[in-house]
Amino acid sequence: MNLDHAFVCGNPALDFAATLRARRSARFEMLATPDRLNAWYLESGLVDAITPGREDDVRTAITVREALYRLVTDRRLGEEFDREALAVVNGAARGTPVTPQLTLGGRYTEATPEQALATVARQAVELLGGPEVPLMKECGNPECTRVYIDHSRGLRRQWCGMESCGNRIKAAAYRARKRTAPATASH
Repeated sequence: MNLDHAFVCGNPALDFAATLRARRSARFEMLATPDRLNAWYLESGLVDAITPGREDDVRTAITVREALYRLVTDRRLGEEFDREALAVVNGAARGTPVTPQLTLGGRYTEATPEQALATVARQAVELLGGPEVPLMKECGNPECTRVYIDHSRGLRRQWCGMESCGNRIKAAAYRARKRTAPATASH
């Protein structure tokens, strides 16, 4: 499995929720170590620099991520929020967020893993309490469990991303059509 973090969901909180890949089948944990967690914060653009993380940061981040995924699923399905998940995400959102600073070189953001997680949780609160909720969809790839924001014309997007899932599904459908196409009879 590719170890690069993917940012295809259209919202950092949804990308964070998608760091446990293939939830229904192979389940692949993208935040397995403090370094992998910090890599996500850096690659997401949330921070420019982050202090070294600890195993506790990973455990806390995974707890918040799973609560976030539960709330996203509840909202997407039109169900009432799970109260325990709500308490976890709200608790994380109450933490001190990332604070960007203006330097001679421009904007620069240095943070701790706790601040980065508080910022992700706040983004989740904004998303799940905001106007984009009706645009949340789950990827059409049965193996993928990413939820994304559909900003496509006509709201017709089917996959979290063409590179990650769309091309794979389209190629598989093409191969299936080629296998079942009737052979031309030669006389």
